[in-house]
Order: sequence, then C-alpha cells, then structure tokens
Amino acid sequence: MNWVESKKGYETFLRLEKSLSQNSVGAYVNDINKLISFVEEFHPGITPETIKLVQLRNFVEWMNGNGVSPRTQARTISGVKSFYKFLLIEEVVENDPTMLLESPKIGRKLPDVLTDEEINQLINSIDLSKREGLRNKAILETLYSCGLRVSELINLRLSNLHFEQEFIKIAGKGEKERLVPISKRAMEYIKLYLNGYRRRLRVEKSSENILFLNRRGKKLSRVMIFTIIKDLAEKINLQKSISPHTFRHSFASALVQGGADLRAVQEMLGHESILTTEIYTHLDKEFLKDTVNKYHPRA
Repeated sequence: MNWVESKKGYETFLRLEKSLSQNSVGAYVNDINKLISFVEEFHPGITPETIKLVQLRNFVEWMNGNGVSPRTQARTISGVKSFYKFLLIEEVVENDPTMLLESPKIGRKLPDVLTDEEINQLINSIDLSKREGLRNKAILETLYSCGLRVSELINLRLSNLHFEQEFIKIAGKGEKERLVPISKRAMEYIKLYLNGYRRRLRVEKSSENILFLNRRGKKLSRVMIFTIIKDLAEKINLQKSISPHTFRHSFASALVQGGADLRAVQEMLGHESILTTEIYTHLDKEFLKDTVNKYHPRA
C-alpha cells in the first residue's frame, strides 16, 4: 500500500471510527504529510510497510534541523505513532517501526490566564449600541462561565440550553457529551441576545438550532471569535496575548484557586486525564503556599 492510500484510509478511520472533529483529523493528517514530504525528498521508494526506525529517527533529526519546536516535534511523532497503530489494526504492517521512536523532552508550559478584573474590563468595553454588542457580551460571559473550547462554543445548540436546571449540554472532543453549569449572568445575556439581535436575523436553515450566529444568520467561525477577543484586548490596551482558550484557562484556574475539587473541574472541562487538569494547580504560587500551610503537619 502506498502513502496516499494509507493516508486516505487513516483519515477515514479517524473520522468514522474515532469520531474526531474535522480540526483534529486535519491535524493528524498534517503529521503524516510531514513524514511523506521527508520520505519523498530523502528516501524515495520507501513505503509505509518498508520504512525502518532509522529512517524515522532521521525524520525527527530533519524536523529539528528545520527549526521545528520540541513541542511540535512531539505532537508530530504522536501522530505518526497513531498512524502506525492504524496500519497494525488493518494488517498493512506486521511490526510497528515507531515502537522505539522517542519524542523530545518538553516542559509543560503554564497557560496565560486573565484575572476577574481583566475579564470584566474586556466585557464592559463591548459597545452595546452596535447590533452585535449583546451577542458578543453573551459569548464572552458563556466562555468564562462554562470554560468552553472555541469549537464547543460555536457549535452550542439552542436545544442543549437547559436554563431551568442552570446547565448546558456540550458535545466535546470525539462527540463526548457533558453537562456544564452556567451562571445566571451568562443566562441573562444569552436571553437578551435571543430576544434582540438573533430574533431579527434571517436564519439559514442549517443554522436554525445554533445559538450564536453572524449577521447572515450562519454559524460563527472560530476565526470570528478570535477576532472579537483580539479587538477587545486592543481596545482596553491589555498587555497579554489572549485567545478564546484564555477564557477556558481562566475559568479552570479560578475554580481550582477557589478550592474546587479537581475531579469536578476535570469533568466540567471534559479532560480525559486528570493530569491535564492538574496544570491549574501550578498557576498561583500563593495558592500552592496556602495549600501547604493549610494541610501539611509541619506548616
């Protein structure tokens, strides 16, 4: 089987059997594209079945020589390993050549977070005289109230709003659903948006059940959410590089520093591993110091 056929089968596997989002599928396929580019340039004639560990190590050296960061190298190697697990399942290969392939050591980078005051400044800077003002306010309140990924926000459905119970239902990674509490403040602005801006839109049929829409009555794009936040950050002269994910980090950090149970935070964020959630315990040195003082017998 050649590289094109193998990649096509892998893409179908990720989309249909693993139920990954289009963005995740694209990221995995991009990892394989990097490997294919390397093979075509330096080892023409090698197929997925005949590649050896030595060539894969050369691939890692090639990435390193091209200035690819250790974090991106590790992500790419993980994608290549996943690709060969698929080929093993499909019996395209008998042995996994990536078994002994090592990833570069990378430190865990602590995410940037916003204080509650900074988030209030961003939200209060929204111009409510503009048509989309209430919508943008509802978007930011929802991001911060619920800790959503940007993909979860733009795909949030009207039918998944359960305001009587003060919960919303989220379709996360791999279409795994979870219930997340939503604040009264976020609900208030969503209702104002629904009764104002959204009611006046001519909604496209495919977007009738989508909560947040653009001026043409279509689902908002990820880029649009980034742009809204970037423009507001510039407006208040915020000296931090932020994105929609910053609101998710800020949500989690605020909960952990407030003493929330880590398992509960993990559930609300939709993290598969609690190790991912534990990063938020390292964001505030005062929080760590207070934890030791409160619980350690020698404090």
